[in-house]
Amino acid sequence: MRIPRRPLAVALLSLAVAASAAAQEPESAFFTASDGVKIHYLTLGDSGSWVVLVHGYTDTANRMWFRTGIAPALAGTHRVVALDNRNHGESDTPEPNGTGRAEDVIELMDHLGIGRAHIHGYSMGGGITARLLASHPERFITAGLGGAGIGETDPELRAQALARDPEAPAPTGTAAAAFARLRERAATRGDGAATARRGPPAGPDIDLTKVRVPVIAINGEYDRPYSKSQRLWRELKIFQNVVLPGLNHMTAIMVGGPMPQQYIDSMVGFIEAYDR
Repeated sequence: MRIPRRPLAVALLSLAVAASAAAQEPESAFFTASDGVKIHYLTLGDSGSWVVLVHGYTDTANRMWFRTGIAPALAGTHRVVALDNRNHGESDTPEPNGTGRAEDVIELMDHLGIGRAHIHGYSMGGGITARLLASHPERFITAGLGGAGIGETDPELRAQALARDPEAPAPTGTAAAAFARLRERAATRGDGAATARRGPPAGPDIDLTKVRVPVIAINGEYDRPYSKSQRLWRELKIFQNVVLPGLNHMTAIMVGGPMPQQYIDSMVGFIEAYDR
């Protein structure tokens, strides 16, 4: 499906507002989750609907969403909040090398008085977003699955999707080092933290035909995009699929390197098209 084009004047105004937001520093704060874990979060922007950003495994809110320019691009016309998942960043670490917890996102929204939001996550954060779509669909305006998706449950359909995924070349440079760090930390776990290397699991128990909110998936060409999106294409009513040419799990949302503008443009355009 196609996102409607905005008039040039509106687009230029949005860019100017985003540039102004980029010059601002995010506000840092904490709240305590229901199990006593202290969660750190950053906010930016003072008007518009809320966008909740959920980072990936081994990353942080600041590094994944602010240093890449994603949060500033959104904050021109939206209020952005990004949490450090538990066991990451400035949040408490009850479980060394542990993953995040989906319910922390809902508790953060409750803490800030956010009824509904655009919720977008990358990698582990995309998995958290998918779980929330199954458990708390009423809290979404739109859902964004970056570096993630929801895999087929039928073995034949899973094999069919996997066969369409292009073979990934060996990563080099910054991406290779990032993959190595991810493998090293995920090696201590057996719960799917290293999804990037294996393709998506079947995902949460969810009937996608009943999902009414728009969903976008953004994946690199060499990040098993068909395995992650085929079921979404088949079952969702409103779905946009974005495949970033030549990119993998680490380079599709680049920290410490050139951030792909297509990721930012696709994400911002989708949220603005379905904002309400």
